[in-house]
Amino acid sequence: MLYKYEHTTPVGEIVIAATEEALVLCDWKCNRHRLNSQKRIEEYFGEKFREEKNETIEKTIVQLREYFEKKRKEFDIPLLLIGTEFQKRIWKLLMGIEYGETIAYSTLAERHGDKKAVRGVAQAVGKNPISIIVPCHRIIGKNGTLTGYAGGVETKNKLLNIEGITLL
Repeated sequence: MLYKYEHTTPVGEIVIAATEEALVLCDWKCNRHRLNSQKRIEEYFGEKFREEKNETIEKTIVQLREYFEKKRKEFDIPLLLIGTEFQKRIWKLLMGIEYGETIAYSTLAERHGDKKAVRGVAQAVGKNPISIIVPCHRIIGKNGTLTGYAGGVETKNKLLNIEGITLL
């Protein structure tokens, strides 16, 4: 079964969704891509979300709280990434970016193996359905500036501040 729950964090409202086995969505309520992600997940499983928490969602909430309290640098929640093969490769690369580290989109494209794929990489980053845990907030502009973020640039800055990074 698919479960979905809206949760308020210190930096904004998120929607968390999971199966019994894995987290499938942790996205900003304000994200323009979120509804498309939800639809893609429902189509993948052939069912609709139930508006309630389950054990995976509860564990996610606990670990997010620990992250915001600066008591957690890594998450150990099982994930199920639902997207294109290209998107999943990029999202897995995002998980290799350490807490407190930032890299440019161009660096991520190089890590993917195609430095000319910056635009495609940026689009995949923007459609990441599991924010914070798959840390797309750690991607910045080549010149070291904050760039767009599904939860808003101010939220991105706050997440980076939690990790000890000051850009604004």
